[in-house]
Amino acid sequence: MSENAEVKKLEARAQGMLPGVAGICLFMLVVSLVGVVGVLNGQFPGPGARYGVLPVCTMIVVGVFGLLRLKRWGWALVLGGTLMLSLGYIFMSRVTHNSGLLVMAGLALCFFLYLVRTEVRDRLR
Repeated sequence: MSENAEVKKLEARAQGMLPGVAGICLFMLVVSLVGVVGVLNGQFPGPGARYGVLPVCTMIVVGVFGLLRLKRWGWALVLGGTLMLSLGYIFMSRVTHNSGLLVMAGLALCFFLYLVRTEVRDRLR
């Protein structure tokens, strides 16, 4: 088999969305919705929470729709959102002394590490 045929075979295999990417998009949409509802109901303390949480949630929602279309900019936004979510959970765990938040931080970190994989990046345009 020639080298060009092998490259074409690999390119043909690397199309479409992976199921993990769709699951991450669904999870990130739910997290963004919970964040927006929490801000609107006043669940986050401090006056600056609106100005911090709403732009991040907007960034994640825009990124999710870009990632669902397999755009590289959508991938970058969701990748940044998962990293920010993980770091935010770690920070809140340290502030509130709630070790249960570390589980959510670990889950978000797993999503970040999944999105960094070469199989995911090869499918983006």
